[in-house]
Amino acid sequence: METMVRVDGGEVWAEDTGGDGLPMVLVHPGVGDSTIWDPVLASLTGRQRLIRYDARGYGRSPAPVTSYTAAGDLAAVLDHFGLDRAVLVGSSMGGAASLSLTLDAPERVAGLALFVPGVSGYDLDEEEFYKELARLAEAGDTEGIVRLGLGLWGRAAGGAPESDPVAAAHLRAVLPAWFANVGHQRTDPPAFDRLGEIAVPTVLALGELDRPQLVRCNEEMAARIPGCRLVRLAGSDHYPTLREPEAVARLVEELYAQAH
Repeated sequence: METMVRVDGGEVWAEDTGGDGLPMVLVHPGVGDSTIWDPVLASLTGRQRLIRYDARGYGRSPAPVTSYTAAGDLAAVLDHFGLDRAVLVGSSMGGAASLSLTLDAPERVAGLALFVPGVSGYDLDEEEFYKELARLAEAGDTEGIVRLGLGLWGRAAGGAPESDPVAAAHLRAVLPAWFANVGHQRTDPPAFDRLGEIAVPTVLALGELDRPQLVRCNEEMAARIPGCRLVRLAGSDHYPTLREPEAVARLVEELYAQAH
């Protein structure tokens, strides 16, 4: 079932497979919308109740018109579907939102499956990236931005649009959301120094071909989360659901079993 979910000052598109048991909420990265989960859905659908949604401006969700936080919208999605508790499956930006909600409302989270996650309160030293992004945006060079992004996040498939058309299409499709969110999306409060407070089953999968600074960040995150299982995906960069969908699905299912 597809529906529009009311969030503070706006709405987001969501999909619910329905079903009984502990629900699972899929939270997408900033380098793709909720369709980034398509390669793993076949392995999951029918086994658990799955809910996924598009963040504001992404996919089928309208662009934001007011300020908001990613964790606040995630909480609103849980509220809309009447979910007291859920397993959160977050990738990159979606991982950061999942962590922030877990710290804000630990009673609502039964488990965390994190893939190449970000986290608020950790400096990834991205100043040069944003300078180049601004230069390309000012020049109206959309394809230059796609090439810049894949050079950082798509190294498993050559780091260029011509060698990685699927990831390029995902990235190209979300560029309007990047710019629509400027001035609207507020950063959640710093979470990195609070990771020791997390007390639910957690798996964190990093991509060994991801940016070295994010690999280090993910290693440090896993070390701070009590009992966290750290998995290294040898064939993945920042697109694990595209590179190793079977491994992603397996890790999600294993974490889900622990959450029971």
